[in-house]
Amino acid sequence: MAEFARLALAISDSDKAQAVAADYRALGGWVPLERADAVVVVGGDGFMLQTLHAMLDAGRVLPVYGVNLGTVGFLMNRQRPLDKLLARIARANPHTIAPLAMEARARDGTCYEYRAINEVSLLRETRQTAKLRITVNDKVRIDELVCDGVLVSTPAGSTAYNLSASGPILPLDSNLLALTPISPFRPRRWRGAVLPDRYCIEVTVKEPDKRPVSVVADQKEVRDVEQVVIRVAQDSALTLLFDPGHSLDERIVAEQFQV
Repeated sequence: MAEFARLALAISDSDKAQAVAADYRALGGWVPLERADAVVVVGGDGFMLQTLHAMLDAGRVLPVYGVNLGTVGFLMNRQRPLDKLLARIARANPHTIAPLAMEARARDGTCYEYRAINEVSLLRETRQTAKLRITVNDKVRIDELVCDGVLVSTPAGSTAYNLSASGPILPLDSNLLALTPISPFRPRRWRGAVLPDRYCIEVTVKEPDKRPVSVVADQKEVRDVEQVVIRVAQDSALTLLFDPGHSLDERIVAEQFQV
């Protein structure tokens, strides 16, 4: 059971969310984000990620209850009658997810640090395939991966881009990461790996001048990178609130039986 005395409200600027915005605001009792114990997010998965990233950047992370008014709503709860909203939040089950911490060094020497809730993806920038060295816990596992790119996914993000790239679906409590190649050419038989989430993954771009590569941490992109280090940010854990019977665990399991 979750009990929150002060709730903040965040509403997407999408047409569907704005159509019901006045109804949500009319419930009253909302407080500013800086005074809240939890946040109600109305919109889709993209807006949920945007809200979570804003809290990570601000250094104050609150539990979040999402109401789906988007397309997929994988991180959200179904929209239901508003008169039961507060009661549903009080009964919600908390699920903790840890984002990825990405450190990227660009060819000009500039270093960037971002968090990713779904995945970190390295992608070729031109018609030339990328050539990447994959190192796990300081041991080179693949000296040269010729591909369109590679991604590292959390369990929460494993049904997104990772699944589209034929990566595995990971249960939320698995403490695993998916390392998935994108259109691999060589080694021909390598289809990725499942790794403990305590491992550190390093990707080095070979021939970065001839075969430039960009890296994307959810929605943040860095172009012309030379090296990317990815690990789980255990100190930045996020809490999502789900209605009983509609947890993220169940959605991940159900996704594996979609045909």
